[in-house]
Amino acid sequence: MTDTIDIAPPRKVGMVSLGCPKALVDSERILTSLRSEGYQLSPDYAGADVVIVNTCGFLDSAKAESLEAIGEAIAENGRVVVTGCMGAEAEAITDRFPQVLAVTGPQQYEQVVGAVKAAAPLPPQPFIDLVPRFEDDGAGLKLTPRHYSYLKISEGCNHRCAFCIIPSLRGDLASRRPDAILREAEKLVAAGTRELLVISQDTSAYGRDLRHAQFGTAGRPEIRAHVTDLARELGQLGAWVRLHYIYPYAHVDELIPLMADGLILPYLDIPFQHASPNVLRAMRRPANEAKVLERIRHWRGQVPDIAIRSTFIAGFPGETETDFQYLLDWLEEAQLDRVGCFAYEPVAGAAANELPGALPREVREERRDRFMAKAAEISAAKLQAKLGRTLEVIIDEADGAGGATGRSKADAPEIDGHVLLRDAPTAKPGDILKVLIEDADEFDLFGVPV
Repeated sequence: MTDTIDIAPPRKVGMVSLGCPKALVDSERILTSLRSEGYQLSPDYAGADVVIVNTCGFLDSAKAESLEAIGEAIAENGRVVVTGCMGAEAEAITDRFPQVLAVTGPQQYEQVVGAVKAAAPLPPQPFIDLVPRFEDDGAGLKLTPRHYSYLKISEGCNHRCAFCIIPSLRGDLASRRPDAILREAEKLVAAGTRELLVISQDTSAYGRDLRHAQFGTAGRPEIRAHVTDLARELGQLGAWVRLHYIYPYAHVDELIPLMADGLILPYLDIPFQHASPNVLRAMRRPANEAKVLERIRHWRGQVPDIAIRSTFIAGFPGETETDFQYLLDWLEEAQLDRVGCFAYEPVAGAAANELPGALPREVREERRDRFMAKAAEISAAKLQAKLGRTLEVIIDEADGAGGATGRSKADAPEIDGHVLLRDAPTAKPGDILKVLIEDADEFDLFGVPV
């Protein structure tokens, strides 16, 4: 008779990930570490031995959402580890939820893994622990679809914008070595990634803390730690490369020829925040809106299809109606392709809280709505101009019955518009198709594969 060996059931971890793509990358790293330790993932509260809530702490509304998510996890599961940006305010969390098992700040991956192991220790598995564990793709666990991946190139930020507390949460700029970034990108592309979304708090500043030094390893040529050099190398990997969070430093002009050559997508995500010189100075932002307009014209002269997206804040303390009208007029002239706008919201710890001229909520929200109405007009006109053109589209979803949803080179996932396809029965996620554009509304395009 053959003896049987009892193998204890695996421990399972659930994850609630809130906030920006940078936080999503943090969640992926935490879960990859836990998978390598032998934990499995649970898709629901009921099946999890412990739940991790990765919080956002940028705005008061984001903090409220984070606290709500923590409360839900405690109510549904009871064994909760909290991490992320709001983890920097541990007392605010433990005062409200004293039963949380642990609270860690952003980027504290090892502490999170340690807290999970303490809360749900793995039983000894002598026949399994001897086997090296690895991810099937060799690129770590992903929370995004297989065909696109976020590639974080640095942490932190050296700016001290009056409305922002990111440096106090995530510290000053800390760039990764370019050779390490390229190794990760190569693994992602080999595992099926068709689009690399390059992210950080300030992508343009990449490598400044490293003094733009050269780095290389055995078998790899040295590369300078600079966004232009990194973008050029990423463009050689055969995937779409999309740059996010680009501050308009002078050397951004060097990226435009890479777009013209097809190495990176003709897409710039630049957080302008405002245009009025008075408001920009109060925000502690560069007040050179006229030069920015000139540069945008220059970029479009080199790459006519370049898509520029940005975010703005309406109702900043001290913003007058004249300042706001200046912003609307600037937007009309800039003709930005993709735009988001937030009504100003005070953030605990931000310098802007001490500024005079705080505006009532209804004024802030009314200005945001006016701004977005103007942005929608511009977007609708720019999309109408694409009717009859054939564009490359990456497929995100397909229903199997001929309908599919994708994105053009001008559209980042989750934040921009879509291209909605008909008569595409063989389309599947990750495919890049040529699509004839037949119709458009304010934000989306409609077309058919050709």
